[in-house]
Amino acid sequence: MHAIVPPASSPCSQSSAASASSVCASMALPIELEQLISVFHAVFFEPFNTQLIAHGQEPLYSPATPSQPAKIIFSHDYFASALHEVAHWCVAGAERRKLEDYGYWYAPDGRSEDQQKEFERVEVRPQALEWIFSVAAGQPFRVSADNLAQGLGPSGAFKQAICDQAQVFCREGLPSRPAMFVEALEQAFGQSHTLNPAHYVIDAL
Repeated sequence: MHAIVPPASSPCSQSSAASASSVCASMALPIELEQLISVFHAVFFEPFNTQLIAHGQEPLYSPATPSQPAKIIFSHDYFASALHEVAHWCVAGAERRKLEDYGYWYAPDGRSEDQQKEFERVEVRPQALEWIFSVAAGQPFRVSADNLAQGLGPSGAFKQAICDQAQVFCREGLPSRPAMFVEALEQAFGQSHTLNPAHYVIDAL
C-alpha cells in the first residue's frame, strides 16, 4: 500500500474463507513466501478474518465483506512487499481496517519534495515494523522511499526516524498483533532475539 492504484485483479483475490490456508496454492511461489503466507494465516485468519495474498500487480488492502475475508494483497511475489503490507495492516486500527487501503490517499510516484517529506512522516512506524519482521524472518531490510521518478532516495532523517522507532519497540515492546507475528515468524524461520536493539542501528540502513 504505497500509491494510488485501482483495485487489484489478483487471480487469488476471490479465494473463499474455507480455502484460506491454500490461497494461491495453484500458482507457484517461492518456498519462503508460502511459509510466510502460512504463518500469517495461522496467526491472523480466524481472529481477524484476514488473508495475505500474493501476485498483486500493485499492493492493495481490501476490507472484509459479508461473503469474503479482508485481503492484504502484496506486489508480485516479493517477500519484502508482503512484510511491508502486513506492517501497514498492523498499524491500522479497527476502523481503518474497514476501509479500502485503510482510507488513506497516497500520492503516486513522482511526488514533490514536500509530498515526499509527508510520505516519510507517515511511513516511519510501518517501516520500523517491517524491519523488525524482516529480522524475525531472517530476511534483509531496505528502506523504501517509493519515489523513483524523482530520483529521491530515503533521506538521512527518514532512516534515523525508522531506526529510532525500531529502538522504541525494542525498549517498550510491540503492540499485540506485531508481537504475535514476530513470535510466529521466529518459530517458522528459526530466528530469535528479534527485539535485540543491536539489530537496529543506522549503519544497517
